[in-house]
Amino acid sequence: MFLPISKEDLKERNIEQLDFILISGDAYVDHPSFGIAIISRLLERYGFSVGIIAQPDMKNNDDFRRLGTPKLGFLVSSGNIDSMVNHYSVSKRRRQKDMYSPGGQMDLRPDYATIKYSQKVRQLFSSSNIIIGGIEASLRRMAHYDYWGNTVRKSILLDSKADLLVYGMSELSIIEVAEYLRSGLDIKDIIFVKGTVFKTKNDLYIPQDGIHLPSYDEILEDKHKYAESFNIKYNNIDHISAKPLIETYRNHTIVQNTPSRPLTKHEMDSIYSLPYMRNYHPIYKELGHIPAIDEVKFSIISNRGCYGGCSFCALTYHQGRIIQSRSKESIVEEAKHITTYDDFKGYIHDIGGPTANFYDTACEKQVTKGVCLNKQCLEDKPCPLLKVQHNNYLDILREVRSLDKIKKVFVRSGIRYDYVMYDQSDEFFKELVEHHVSGQLKVAPEHVSDRVLEVMNKPKRSLYDKFVKKYYELNTKYEKNQFLVPYLMSSHPGSTLTDAIELALYIRDLKYYPEQVQDFYPTPGTLSTCMYYTGLDPRTMEEVYIPRSKEEKAMQRALIQYRNPKNYHLVKKALTLAEREDLIGYEKDCLIRPRR
Repeated sequence: MFLPISKEDLKERNIEQLDFILISGDAYVDHPSFGIAIISRLLERYGFSVGIIAQPDMKNNDDFRRLGTPKLGFLVSSGNIDSMVNHYSVSKRRRQKDMYSPGGQMDLRPDYATIKYSQKVRQLFSSSNIIIGGIEASLRRMAHYDYWGNTVRKSILLDSKADLLVYGMSELSIIEVAEYLRSGLDIKDIIFVKGTVFKTKNDLYIPQDGIHLPSYDEILEDKHKYAESFNIKYNNIDHISAKPLIETYRNHTIVQNTPSRPLTKHEMDSIYSLPYMRNYHPIYKELGHIPAIDEVKFSIISNRGCYGGCSFCALTYHQGRIIQSRSKESIVEEAKHITTYDDFKGYIHDIGGPTANFYDTACEKQVTKGVCLNKQCLEDKPCPLLKVQHNNYLDILREVRSLDKIKKVFVRSGIRYDYVMYDQSDEFFKELVEHHVSGQLKVAPEHVSDRVLEVMNKPKRSLYDKFVKKYYELNTKYEKNQFLVPYLMSSHPGSTLTDAIELALYIRDLKYYPEQVQDFYPTPGTLSTCMYYTGLDPRTMEEVYIPRSKEEKAMQRALIQYRNPKNYHLVKKALTLAEREDLIGYEKDCLIRPRR
């Protein structure tokens, strides 16, 4: 049974007043790939009554009032994705489709949805508690650069007028906060829960062992101060080594408590065994299908966290670097359950997580001492302490693919090819190619210039070339006609026109024509976004080249798609500016031909 979404649902369940009302920018999908489903089902498990208001109409106050006033408070989230990323491309053009809305319809949630929803709730329910969470709140929990407004915004806790913010995956913190509220504690006194951010004017509430960041006024005026502040935040994401962070504003102080501990295997199993309907609410059958369910309905989440450390990825800041994984038994049980659905055709679309083949903890040291602050597990070479092994993940894949009614198990959530290559055993690579590729394997070299890859914190090109060679050798061995689809990124910090031309030459030699190219997108919470805004690498405080102008970004993108006639003039201009006219001609190595 779905959770209540109307007063009629409340009557059916004999609920006079809900404990919590959860407001979401996504349509209501009760599937564990949606954070709203996890939080609402978990609260239900702990005895709290929860109702869902999905995509309320900002112009209709009654839409926010449809479930009444909650006893303990409102929980507000933009949904599975930052609302601004959801609405706008990197060129800041309005997108045509919202995958998390019925029929893919746009404009069913506002820009900066967490802020707008929370402000509306404060206006209509002035005395109710408001707790914000989800990825939009998590990545904007402290002062941050906002690409869409090209400004440094305050902590979202201040702009939203909410009482408390839960960051990260937040299961442990939301249950602890809920229990304190049920016991009668005032939300303004809940200042000690790990994984939360609170605001205060009371100096007695500021932790003595906290780290004082540069003030909001300081980072507004000085990009060096912004980079310094970001680096402190970025190095305070581990539950063992982190300290509370203190950020001062003119009228408030924002305090970020230390992160929640990682979930145990048993806790992960428990969360993913909650009674999800694994589908969108029946009201959308008339309103339209929810496109986001298609890829995940028959997928299984096996892990969280990522120690890959890509500069452009926000996972480190949101989920942390310590891997949290489910047991094989739990995953196999979910796979068996999936086979009972009438529309299941025998294909498990994915078993994975942020990085599919990161199933085990990176090293034993992390368990007792936390992650290293100024060192990554995977850089140019793997850390000597890194455990490179695929046996446990491979064991899961083998068991699931052997189940009745399952024809194929795919791995689509992405693998770290460098981790595959560092494995001294070929067993996983062989079975991946033989059993778990759905026609094409997506990998993310991102670039081929070693200068750019160093800024991205990605391995050198030579390792990717070895991976490609081995991949196709294994395809030949197993008589497979499977391809590699490399994700490539243009205009990342550090990338000059010369680097972009190097990438174009690689594509030429590969005889590959990428239909889609991802321009670097400065989203909150990433190292690369800090570089984009400040022109500095916050780890070293050294200057980084930033392709900023629309024209240069267009040229870098055009070079990757140099075969497209529409890109001819941009490609020619880029080659001329880089003094590479030798690539304009009739020889086979040239990128474009001369035009009169």
